[in-house]
Amino acid sequence: MATKHIPTRTHDTTTAPAVSPTSAARPLAVLRAALGLVFLWAFLDKAFGLGYSTPGERSWLNGGSPTNGFLGHVEVGPLQSLFRGWAGSPVADGLFMLGLLAIGLALVLGIGLRIAAVSGALMMLMMWLAEWPPAQHTSTGEATGSSNPLVDYHVIYAIGVIVVALTAAGDTWGFGRQWKALPFVRANKWLG
Repeated sequence: MATKHIPTRTHDTTTAPAVSPTSAARPLAVLRAALGLVFLWAFLDKAFGLGYSTPGERSWLNGGSPTNGFLGHVEVGPLQSLFRGWAGSPVADGLFMLGLLAIGLALVLGIGLRIAAVSGALMMLMMWLAEWPPAQHTSTGEATGSSNPLVDYHVIYAIGVIVVALTAAGDTWGFGRQWKALPFVRANKWLG
């Protein structure tokens, strides 16, 4: 009797290659630029009234207040009176617009990402506190529209700006390397 040969199956024991810094660099650069455009677009729309969230007649350049529409309608949370007090203040307007512009440009260009991450995360924290997602009802008893009491887009944006700073995402498709090579940045590492 002849023996019959039965082919055996071998299992592929190789694993997928680990994510290398170079394979993650491009997606992180795209994330960096996209986050930058979020901040930059908010600045442009509020400054010029491009008609998305800010109509032309309420633009900053036409005398409108970029903080009044958001902070003036805060109706929930432990800091409600503080935020409403800031609404429409020229100082709050100026700082908010400067923050949007500086964070947006830093992220798009890939420079000063440490400062952009800290200031962007703080701005998102303040906006999260103003919206106060844990609340289900406003002070007038109406539904807040919050769909998640902990993680909303402010938290995602804050995490995103921190991640792109920690991973030197400005070095790919940005000016991060050139920025970090500048003498005043080398002398002040926190600017990197």
